[in-house]
Amino acid sequence: MKKKLALMLALSMTAAAVLTGCGNASEEAAQTGAAAESSADLVYAVEAGSAGEQAANDNGFKTNVVASQADALMEVASGTSDAAIIDLLMAGAMIGEGTSYPDLQHTTELTTEEYGVGCRKGSDLAEYINIVFADAYEHGVMKQTATTYGVQEALVEQPALGQLTEVDTSAADSDVAYIQGKGTLIVGITDFAPMDYKDESGEWIGFDADMARVVAEKLGVEAQFVEIDWDNKVMELDSKNIDVVWNGMTLTPEVTSSMECTNPYCNNAQVIVVPAE
Repeated sequence: MKKKLALMLALSMTAAAVLTGCGNASEEAAQTGAAAESSADLVYAVEAGSAGEQAANDNGFKTNVVASQADALMEVASGTSDAAIIDLLMAGAMIGEGTSYPDLQHTTELTTEEYGVGCRKGSDLAEYINIVFADAYEHGVMKQTATTYGVQEALVEQPALGQLTEVDTSAADSDVAYIQGKGTLIVGITDFAPMDYKDESGEWIGFDADMARVVAEKLGVEAQFVEIDWDNKVMELDSKNIDVVWNGMTLTPEVTSSMECTNPYCNNAQVIVVPAE
């Protein structure tokens, strides 16, 4: 009980420090210091290689690094971690009344960020996907798909289709031509509702999965989904085990420097998840 009270105190103090924009500096420093002291012994479950892990490190939190955000929620539900840091869009789908974890709730938003699709560095596929996104946004396909999975409020407006130029696939190193030649778009994912997850029949669905199929259809190929170790996503991409990383991927500086990324398509945040009172 003492630890739970400390957790809630730490979260409330952190939120207060963020919201006290017009308070004096000494008050903000005291609040931040109290939050840090209160949270000193707390353990936060985070996915390896994720924006949640980065947010935890940036805040100096103790972490329990796990394979996926779903595993991070399981850690909190079982009591083996005090809290988890996961994507806001996943929290909306997975915790609270009527979900898989009705006894969990999210509190502080640690970051604000955007999702994008990752391709091999220098790949023409990223620009091709941008064109498909623009077309899907202009004709309502993207919004309709987002509404199906409850993420319509997070959509990022896409550039007008007329502002984008057609991709030249004649180059010898064209990824678009390579994918069309082999007949498959191999999509690297993890189990991450509402972006990529399996339905009752075992088929991959979700906003990202459905949009990947839209791109595959435009390419004239079949979408093939492969679960990857999220911490090894760049290696999987560069070795051509997959063609895209498409799984609610936050556009961090590390990601954009190691991949050719699309325009952002969804807003997101990293949030702290704790047991509900």
